[in-house]
Amino acid sequence: MHINAGKTLAQCLSDRTDYAKNPDKTDDGKLVSSYECDALTADAEFLLSKRQYRILTGRVQENDVIAYQIRQSFKPGEVMPEEANQLGYEFAERFTKGNHAFIVCTHIDKSHIHNHIIWNSTTLDCTRKFRNFWGSTEAVRKLSDLICTEHRLSVIENPQPHGKSYNKWRGGEPKLCSRDLLRAAIDAALSKKPKDFETFLKLLEGSGYQVKRGKNITFAHEGQKQNIRLRSLGTGYSEEELRSVIVGARTHIPRKKKKYLTAPKPRLITQIEASLNSGKGAAYDNKIKVSMLKEMAHTLLYLENHDFPDYEALAASADDSKARFYALSDRIKAAEKRMAEIAVLKTHIINYSKTRDVYAEYRKAGYSKRFLADHESDIILHKAAKKAFDELEMKKLPTVKSLQTEYAALLSEKKAAYAGYNAAQTEMRTMLIHRANAEYMLRLNRQEEDRARERQHEEK
Repeated sequence: MHINAGKTLAQCLSDRTDYAKNPDKTDDGKLVSSYECDALTADAEFLLSKRQYRILTGRVQENDVIAYQIRQSFKPGEVMPEEANQLGYEFAERFTKGNHAFIVCTHIDKSHIHNHIIWNSTTLDCTRKFRNFWGSTEAVRKLSDLICTEHRLSVIENPQPHGKSYNKWRGGEPKLCSRDLLRAAIDAALSKKPKDFETFLKLLEGSGYQVKRGKNITFAHEGQKQNIRLRSLGTGYSEEELRSVIVGARTHIPRKKKKYLTAPKPRLITQIEASLNSGKGAAYDNKIKVSMLKEMAHTLLYLENHDFPDYEALAASADDSKARFYALSDRIKAAEKRMAEIAVLKTHIINYSKTRDVYAEYRKAGYSKRFLADHESDIILHKAAKKAFDELEMKKLPTVKSLQTEYAALLSEKKAAYAGYNAAQTEMRTMLIHRANAEYMLRLNRQEEDRARERQHEEK
């Protein structure tokens, strides 16, 4: 994200983050999460970090990159908004390695749920900038695909290096650019067999171009934004090549339109899925039956080893394992929620402390507009902190040290819960599979008993 012409750094940051946080798109702000910043004041905090960067390093930002944004979209109907936001948060944390503050805004105004992920170009310690690198687009796609695959979500199997132009997407022919139009005019002029180069240029003037002769021949046209040099048109359109064509020493070959890549062959995963979903005849069906029998055998062995007296006991045990897993999951989520609240509160307390003197001078200045313009980010941060304290109805602010202690305790609790989380998840999945298999076998048994009774009834 760059600084727009005619706008200040603060205005640009505010415009970009406000669009991402739009309450009409994010369920009144419920689908906005942040890391090491408050989503409400992210623009001001980003701005303050850049000021700290100049103070700490003495370096002036050479380019106009103020932040970075990634848009992450999901297949319609495959993910819930809350989960999409969590996936975006996980992506941003892993891609920035936790070194940059960021916000994740999940938009639900379209048929496809998508995230706007914006992170500060300045690091959290205000000593470095985010270092973009060659091939970062590929790295972004691979990390996003990895996270989606880990969560059993779809990914684009054959991503194309470039999308279609707007006109081609709409179904029409792509609009020719100024250079293509000039090449077409040159092709038309050459088809008239001009006797010399000057006659050739006059033919182009007759088609609406203004020709500026000199060291570099350039062309201007009413519909062009800027002049085009002849030498910039590529192979076959340089002055030397055109002169050779006019005197008959060379044959002119008009530039061909770009060919679009044909659709690639299906990947192995597509072939496997198609194979699994299509009928393969009696032999294939027999293999499926054998596979099901093996699965049922695993369940029978499991039931034998655990000595369940009946199906109700198995179902109860499966419910208990499910309850244990979700209890651990709730503990982890509660700890993470409180840790996030502590991080935001700690940031507000630090910002409040840093900006208290500036705000006091602002009041002494009679809330001067000039003073506000000079200290805008500090005043915004101070007001945001005061508003947060008022909303929490805090009579006395906790110390940063006490918050750090509570954070450390919650982190230990979270780690302890995670120690049993994976085991509980595995146990729950195992129990649910065996319960489903047992239910399936009992249903088959009941169906066989019903058929036996029907045969006995018919024989009588």
